[in-house]
Amino acid sequence: MFTYSTKGTCSRQIIFNVDENDTLRDVRFIGGCGGNLQGISKLVEGKHIDEVESLLAGIKCRNNTSCPDQLSKAITRYKAKRDGSLAEEE
Repeated sequence: MFTYSTKGTCSRQIIFNVDENDTLRDVRFIGGCGGNLQGISKLVEGKHIDEVESLLAGIKCRNNTSCPDQLSKAITRYKAKRDGSLAEEE
């Protein structure tokens, strides 16, 4: 499980798994608008992380970001950590 603490959104965290094929699994948002975030989770489940990252990047709601945009940032962070280009805790 990878956990990302969001910034600038109603949701506080995004938790997800990535399988051996770089496919998103078990996407959960903590906090935020329940119905919308369940919908986003269902829509991205089973998709390749690169597709989801590029599709959701830059979607704005308030504070110049959104929950989908934060999921994109979470995937970017996950990939950096996985590839070793991110310090353990920034």
